[in-house]
Amino acid sequence: MTQRFKKTFFVILAVLVLVLGSAVLWLPRLYVVPIVMYHQVTFTERPQPNWVSPENFEWQMAYMTDHGYRVIRLGELVEAIKSGKPLPRKTAVITFDDGYANNYTNAFPILKKYGFPATIFVAADKINTEGYLTWDQMKEMLASGIDIGSHTRTEAYLPDLMVERQRNEIQASKDVLEENLGVPVDYFAYPISGFSDEIKEMVKEAGYKAACATNRGHDRFNKDLFELKRVRFSDKDIRKDYLWIKLSGYYNLFRKLKNPY
Repeated sequence: MTQRFKKTFFVILAVLVLVLGSAVLWLPRLYVVPIVMYHQVTFTERPQPNWVSPENFEWQMAYMTDHGYRVIRLGELVEAIKSGKPLPRKTAVITFDDGYANNYTNAFPILKKYGFPATIFVAADKINTEGYLTWDQMKEMLASGIDIGSHTRTEAYLPDLMVERQRNEIQASKDVLEENLGVPVDYFAYPISGFSDEIKEMVKEAGYKAACATNRGHDRFNKDLFELKRVRFSDKDIRKDYLWIKLSGYYNLFRKLKNPY
């Protein structure tokens, strides 16, 4: 080995060590605890963007268990973000939107089997109507580690509404849920993930501690508690490599962010 070759070799080696060392220090700062989002847990002949069969839902829960994931409540994640406390890798949060009855009949038994908490965002005016959760079902789930959040009163797309209607959808849903369930309702999910800065302020003023979207907004790293990014799961996510990517904690780095309204 010539002197010149040795020098080049050690320069390249030093650069590699520097790059790898920087990556080790840099990557943890980009890690985001994945917040998984479901809608319906039921059978469908054709795959739907937000639907998952009970069989595939259980497969996804088993995947998290078998690969050492710790599923925590949304509130625990919110408190960790507020305090700046990093959570360990392989942490996840499970949420559902709309409050369909099959969240109770199909998803709830599986969640209990695996000991996983979750948050279900419900539209207050749809409770006790056909195809949606009842008050008694939600009370039973509350007693078993399932939290209930608000998804407005009617699941209306908030950016399209007049200001007073926006306020009513946000505040009245919280009031109705708390009155009937007897527990604080601290978390909110924007229908179709639509929001604006003004709507975020209304959510804060109503007394919510955090709000969830999907990939709408401008904060990739979930520092803003009122536009928390979530990851959609469906029947399409039945490959281990898909789940590995979506649950990696780095999925938000590569997602295309959308205008919030």
